[in-house]
Amino acid sequence: MKGFQSSPSLCNTLIQTEAQLESRLSEPTDEVIAAVATLEGDILILGVGGKMGPTLAKQAKRAIDAAGVSKRVIGVSRFSTPGVRETLHEEGIETIVADLLSEDCLQSLPDIQNVVLMAGRKFGSTGNEGLTWAMNGYMPGRVADKFRVSRLVVFSTGNVYPLTPVSHGGATETSPVDPIGEYAQSCLSRERICTYFSLQFGTPMVILRLNYAIDLRYGILLDIAEKVYAEEPVSLRMGNVNVIWQGDANTIALRAFSHCQSPPLVLNVTGPETVSIRYLASCFGAIFNKSPHFEGEEAPTALLSNASRCHQLFGYPRVSLGQMIEWIAEWVRIGGATLHKPTHFEVRDGKF
Repeated sequence: MKGFQSSPSLCNTLIQTEAQLESRLSEPTDEVIAAVATLEGDILILGVGGKMGPTLAKQAKRAIDAAGVSKRVIGVSRFSTPGVRETLHEEGIETIVADLLSEDCLQSLPDIQNVVLMAGRKFGSTGNEGLTWAMNGYMPGRVADKFRVSRLVVFSTGNVYPLTPVSHGGATETSPVDPIGEYAQSCLSRERICTYFSLQFGTPMVILRLNYAIDLRYGILLDIAEKVYAEEPVSLRMGNVNVIWQGDANTIALRAFSHCQSPPLVLNVTGPETVSIRYLASCFGAIFNKSPHFEGEEAPTALLSNASRCHQLFGYPRVSLGQMIEWIAEWVRIGGATLHKPTHFEVRDGKF
């Protein structure tokens, strides 16, 4: 498609306001604009009120506008966080207040051709396992049944894999799954149930195993930067991780509609590096002129994913690890707003 251009590179300056941050996270690439231009039907995002949903919805709307096509972007959530719904409305995104565990609410949703399933539950799972399984297993099955003639992009997690040797470069999509703990087990149930409905009805799907998305207001890099800045110890229990800029993960989700198939295509979504926690803390220490403190020792295994299949389809992420480190450091230095939601990346027993 000709005639549209994405904005100039957004990776050259620091981010110092939430408005700038939202713009960076929701900036569509030329590839996303081309993808939505040829996509048949509107886009429905289930769980739009979470950490990642608002910027995904905004990126979809910006891509539609840039492509010059007419499509609706509709976000569904309970909208328990004040202001999120109003912000989406300001961007031209329609919203529906709904509890997806309510069959009446679910069945009342419009039949939309392209559906992103983001809704789920992680933190607070320990002690309330029933709700976690309902949100991560039962509800996705009801969604897959309701939208059996749609295309579905289903968010999952790299937690469905076991801990793997750091030297092996991370689990691939063909690696055996062996989730640790009930949160991760419930996420695997989401995948299995959605796969069942895909095979039963021929529903085209992509399942995205994401870990870990980076925003300046939350994420592993923020967790580490804040500890280094406050001169608090950084845990080395999970000595290595994978990360990806949330805007790049949004881009992959929107482009994934063109790859929906039955049985579902499974993709690991993360950055190309196996990143050392000690290295990250040292980088932030150098920027802040502080000596990082550590607790524990690195284990020979970690929760790691190999996203080479995803990179082959969509290319490497636009925002590099070094750029994320620079942006996060500045955000912490200026006291930027955060969600106060630690990732607990250091957890090795799966109890969240």
